[in-house]
Amino acid sequence: MDEGFQINGIRIDATFAEAFDMKATRLVVTAEDHYWVSAAAAAMTGFGTSVIGCGIEIAVERELAPAHTPDGRPGVAILAFTVSGKDMEKQISRRAGQCILTCPTTALYAGIEETDPKSDKRIPLGKSLRYFGDGHQISKMIRGRRYWRIPVMDGEFVCDHEVPRIDGIGGGNFIMLGNSTRAVSTACRAAVDAIRPLQGSITPFPGGATRSGSKVGSKYPALSASTNDAFCPTLRTCATSSELMRDESVGMEIVIDGLSDEAIATAMRAGIEAACHADTEGGLLRITAGNYGGKLGRHHFHLAEILK
Repeated sequence: MDEGFQINGIRIDATFAEAFDMKATRLVVTAEDHYWVSAAAAAMTGFGTSVIGCGIEIAVERELAPAHTPDGRPGVAILAFTVSGKDMEKQISRRAGQCILTCPTTALYAGIEETDPKSDKRIPLGKSLRYFGDGHQISKMIRGRRYWRIPVMDGEFVCDHEVPRIDGIGGGNFIMLGNSTRAVSTACRAAVDAIRPLQGSITPFPGGATRSGSKVGSKYPALSASTNDAFCPTLRTCATSSELMRDESVGMEIVIDGLSDEAIATAMRAGIEAACHADTEGGLLRITAGNYGGKLGRHHFHLAEILK
């Protein structure tokens, strides 16, 4: 195995993360105060860790101060990624209706700038939610943008007519390997904390990381993905493809979706550097990345190039 190079004594493999094209959008949720913003965002992004089982990967991108929201109230920006445009319409429409419209004091806005000429790739918001108003809804054009006002029990729910859909990238990643759960968990948290403030990317798994990294395919035909046995310590002696070194007994992976190659590369760099400088007491041993030999996606993030 190529030894790669080291950061703060942590081995960095000479390998790359393999990512693939996705559909993406950004939504802005606002509310009267942070309590309702957080409640709405938690509901909207729930069960959104992986397209494998959830149909969407969705998470809070960042918090927004009142000065940076359309209505001058506290808010959050949410990024969403799907495999197809059809999946995006289905997931966003349902989540907007059940998670934002229902939450007291909220409003929902498009978070993607319009292109010139205007793109025909649109995701309906008020366009579909307006019918809840049962004929009492009204719309208004403001500077070329159509908003809907839907009467609800605390006043009106205000939302954009639709939000643009753009191209995104899913599957940026890096895998942290060590000799103790505490050390790798500490590195994980440091990495997620470093990525969280960055714009244009999300880490959709719980707490920003996953211990169930997957490979493409399975011995069971119905499954499109299965456990990444190359990094499972209990399979070290029986998996012919094990990539674990002698002292490595724990692995955790951070998966990153982004609006551009630059956004993913920036997040990977920040996360890996933070992990390598976290107080793991020598327990974090190596950082590598998941790829399929270039057969899955056209976006390749080589660790040596990202970290040079």
